[in-house]
Amino acid sequence: MRIMGLDVGSRTVGVAISDAFGWTAQGIETIKIHEENLEFGLERIDELVKEHTVTEFVVGYPKNMNNSIGPRAEASESYAKLLTDKYHFPVTLWDERLTTMAAERMLIDADVSRKKRKLVIDKMAAVMILQGFLDRKNR
Repeated sequence: MRIMGLDVGSRTVGVAISDAFGWTAQGIETIKIHEENLEFGLERIDELVKEHTVTEFVVGYPKNMNNSIGPRAEASESYAKLLTDKYHFPVTLWDERLTTMAAERMLIDADVSRKKRKLVIDKMAAVMILQGFLDRKNR
């Protein structure tokens, strides 16, 4: 039984999965979505849930720096509700402020090209979201 971490954007969803013990997060893939057309990638999420025996979700919650809720955080709330309604698993919204920036900094420090960073940034952000959740849970 594993936990799936998701970094939800308007065009992509980064996906990470925990190990079986719930200690570490591993990036799996980035799913293309189209928020305006109500295409949320749930078919692929469903495949990954079955493949990895997922029993819980952690969705990145991009609050504003002043702790208020903006349009992207509202979109994450809506995505979390879609997951809850479809799977009836626990879904946690996890404060992800600065996660994407931290993922980008890590990739820059690793000398990953701009083109390659664009391909993996959402998956890396999902790893950071899930790992933060796992670290807090295992304290």
